[in-house]
Amino acid sequence: MEFLGTLCLVLITTSLAGHFSRRIGIPAVIGQLLVGILIGPAVLGWVHNNAFMHTFSEIGVIILMFIAGLESDLGMLKKYFKPALAVAFSGVVFPVVLIYFFGKLFHFSFEQAIFLGVTFSATSVSISVEVLKELKRLKSKEGTTILGAAVIDDIISVIILSVLVSMFSNVAKAQGGHHSSNLWMSFLLDALYFVVIFFLFEWIAPKMMRLGEHLKVASSVTLMSIVLCLGMAWLAEQVGLSDVVGAFFAGVAIAQTPYKQEVDSNIEPIGYAVFIPMFFVSIGLNMTFKGFFDDLIFIVSLTILALITKWLGCGLGAKVLGMNYDSMNIIGSGMVSRGEMALIIAQIGYEAHLLSSEYYSGVIFVIILTTFAAPFMLKAAIKRQMRNEKEK
Repeated sequence: MEFLGTLCLVLITTSLAGHFSRRIGIPAVIGQLLVGILIGPAVLGWVHNNAFMHTFSEIGVIILMFIAGLESDLGMLKKYFKPALAVAFSGVVFPVVLIYFFGKLFHFSFEQAIFLGVTFSATSVSISVEVLKELKRLKSKEGTTILGAAVIDDIISVIILSVLVSMFSNVAKAQGGHHSSNLWMSFLLDALYFVVIFFLFEWIAPKMMRLGEHLKVASSVTLMSIVLCLGMAWLAEQVGLSDVVGAFFAGVAIAQTPYKQEVDSNIEPIGYAVFIPMFFVSIGLNMTFKGFFDDLIFIVSLTILALITKWLGCGLGAKVLGMNYDSMNIIGSGMVSRGEMALIIAQIGYEAHLLSSEYYSGVIFVIILTTFAAPFMLKAAIKRQMRNEKEK
């Protein structure tokens, strides 16, 4: 029963860290990420990223993105689909191309250099969602564009990853999903998944939520929403997409029903009381200082390039479609976090021999650093916009 002690330790330390982070004016998520580094292998070594932590953190990120879907406006998502598409596309192209050339400077092979670029083309907006919620900007045009772009970004990254693994490796199955060697089958499954999402909006979610209302059990409506959330997340994993895509669309679908408010008010305590803090801590647990000084030039250079390529690529995508500099800055900053998505891709690449074992630890370190930088960049960008709006 050691996991009970771990759970108590994580919950009390993240609560205190979140409180003091807000008191000094930084996003609460930063304190929670720092807790992961402090109690994890990097410093004290009290908690490790074992099966228990992994399971709870996976549920945490699924619930977090489900809440983001619940609080999203479908009309806004449709309205800003074009900017989201431009942001996602340019936000993938910039890192893949520029980081490919960076990899060649460090004598990576062609496939290793391409894979390095693909690793940093991924976006994990779970951290950004938390900051946007904290600053009440999740439903803004920038927040909506970030959410839409993250979903498209995830699909593009998974497609590129499937192609690379199929072309350069015999590995067809790795952590984070199943990647068929038959690319056309993989694309077909992805397309079928979005057909399921259409039926989810039109028929499945409304019917299941009405069924939940008539069940003679406690919290039946919330229970049915969790079934939909976890079911769509599981199905997304089965077709090779990220589970957070399924959770997000499940949230958006339920948001179109009359049960949105009830589900939202009941699901937040479940997520924030237990699972979501475990997710943020698990990110910090991935960091260790082993080999840091040996790869210092590689780590520092790649971190700067990873931040700039995503910020600039996504920002330019927004700028091209007419958004002003403040919006461009917020969108670019909101997309720089690589988080769990890049960690999964890096692990797949390592197992498929597409990521050099010599630089594996350095790549993980850079992913963590970009994840830490994202909340600071996003908060600064939003504060700048707020100041400019007051001056007008």
